[in-house]
Amino acid sequence: MKIIFISIGVILIIFVVLQIFSVKAQRDIETYPFSIVKEYKDFEVRNYEAKLFTSIKLSSDKYEEASNKGFKILAGYIFGGNERNEKISMTSPVTISLEDSMRMMFMVPKNMKKEELPKPNQSEIEFLEVPSKKMAAITFGGWANDEKIEKYKKKLTEFLNAEGINFSNRFYFFGYNSPYEVFNRKNEVLVEIINNPANP
Repeated sequence: MKIIFISIGVILIIFVVLQIFSVKAQRDIETYPFSIVKEYKDFEVRNYEAKLFTSIKLSSDKYEEASNKGFKILAGYIFGGNERNEKISMTSPVTISLEDSMRMMFMVPKNMKKEELPKPNQSEIEFLEVPSKKMAAITFGGWANDEKIEKYKKKLTEFLNAEGINFSNRFYFFGYNSPYEVFNRKNEVLVEIINNPANP
C-alpha cells in the first residue's frame, strides 16, 4: 500500500511540474500578431499582420483525424528535421484552415526570412506568405474536437449575421496550448471579414 501511495505521489508531482513548465513555455512563445478592431459581447474583430508560415496540406477534412499527423510533420521540421538539422523556435497558435482539404500552419519566427529557412526533409512541407487580413474570432476552452469546432463556427456565423458583418467562407481553427497542458486551454474559430463600409 505504501508503494502505491508513493507511486501516486510521484505521478502527481510529475503532472504538476509538466503543467508549470507548459504554462511558462507558452508565455515565452512568439504569437501571431494582431490588433483588435472592435470587441463585441461574444466575439471580436481583429487585424492580423502579414506573416510567413510553414504549412502542410492535410489528407482529411476532419480535425481529429488529420491534426496529429500534420502536427508531427511540422513539429519534426522545426525540431531539426531539415537539411541543416536546425531547430526553429515554436510559435503560437497552431493554425488550421477549415476547408474541404485542411491545411495546418506554423508561423515562422519574425527573425527568420524565407530564403534563410532550411529545406525540409519532408517534401509535403511548403512555405506560405500569408497577407494581412481582417478576421472575426470566437474563443472556447477545453480540448478541441470536430464537434466543438463546428459548434463555434456556427455560433460565430450567427453572431456576425446578427451584427450585419459580411464574411467569407474562409474559416480557421487556432490552437494555443501544448499537448501536455490540461488547464486553461484556449482555442479559437476565426473567419475572414469582407471589407466594406458597413463593417468595422
